[in-house]
Amino acid sequence: MTAIATALGSTLAYDALVIGGGVMGCSTALHLARGGMRVALVDRGALCREASGVNAGTLTLHMTRAALVPYAMRAWQMWMDADKWLGMGVLATQAPGLTLAFTQGECELLTLRAQARREQGAPIEIISPERARQIEPGLHPGLLMAGYCEIDGYASAYLTGRAMAYALKNASVDIFENCPAESIDSGDSGHVVHFSGSQAPLRARRIVLAGGVWIENMLAMLGVQIPIKVLINQLVITERIRPVMRSVLSVANGLLSLKQFANGTVLIGGGWQGDGNRDEGGIEARPQNLVGNMRLAAYAVPALVEARVARVWLGLEAETADALPIIGDVPGVPNAYVVGSAHSGYTSGPFMGRIMSQYMLGQTPDLPIFNPARLMGMPMPVA
Repeated sequence: MTAIATALGSTLAYDALVIGGGVMGCSTALHLARGGMRVALVDRGALCREASGVNAGTLTLHMTRAALVPYAMRAWQMWMDADKWLGMGVLATQAPGLTLAFTQGECELLTLRAQARREQGAPIEIISPERARQIEPGLHPGLLMAGYCEIDGYASAYLTGRAMAYALKNASVDIFENCPAESIDSGDSGHVVHFSGSQAPLRARRIVLAGGVWIENMLAMLGVQIPIKVLINQLVITERIRPVMRSVLSVANGLLSLKQFANGTVLIGGGWQGDGNRDEGGIEARPQNLVGNMRLAAYAVPALVEARVARVWLGLEAETADALPIIGDVPGVPNAYVVGSAHSGYTSGPFMGRIMSQYMLGQTPDLPIFNPARLMGMPMPVA
């Protein structure tokens, strides 16, 4: 009897084992279980406490790549209806979204990107500075143009894990937290996942790699090489201030995202990079980038000069060489699947998990998946 056959005969069996408890992994596990599979979900930490728990929670089409707009629109509705399909809400809030242009170059960029997103179904329109200030009176007087979208808003990334765990348990998914996967043995009869620490190996007919920025490492366990870029995004939360905005704001150059919560705090992001890496996560913020981000925020909404920084943290984002997700079969490994590495992955995450599960269940996905094989041998562009 081979080593893998011995392992398969001595450990618990599942129809599917999902490795990675972020939004996409949780959504995949949940929909597989609701589709009739016996499912286990494992994560090296707690559910939705890595990248899915420390992002800005923005649910916007303005910053979604045009090709992913149809996915993000479906996911946006899932977030707004979280209490229905999860049984618990995540403070999802609909708010108007504005993308701002302060230079001629930004106006051209905004026009092109809005058109590309409209072609994919996004209800984004170009509006005048006067109309933009009717929506958001506190904007800088130097505004030249704005993009407007009703389908925008945000959710609480911090509450996502709680809601996902509630739904998963109700669907009888076995959850294994604080169980870092160390290696995977694969064979014709299934897969055995080994863990560091005291957790015994788990076996399953199918495995799903949903590890976000760690998908590259997971794929390597199966002998597959697909490069995944890791972004270390800085985020800022301010102390409470008077109401100064009521929409979700971004700048056409992509370097700013802003929203004010009901308690008066303002979340400032925009992809300004900190120091960190895949193995160590976020290590340290870059002061010069923090200053640049805050200055841009205060330029867009002058009243933000009143705001004082309460906390700075680093969020992780994964991106493939073509900036599109990987959703589908692991090349060359039977009954192994991968889902993740989508730009603005939190926004689209619930829907990405749903179409992954539909594919695995033999159903026709609501929208096309993204074959990982396209990325084999593709070099990662230099940042």
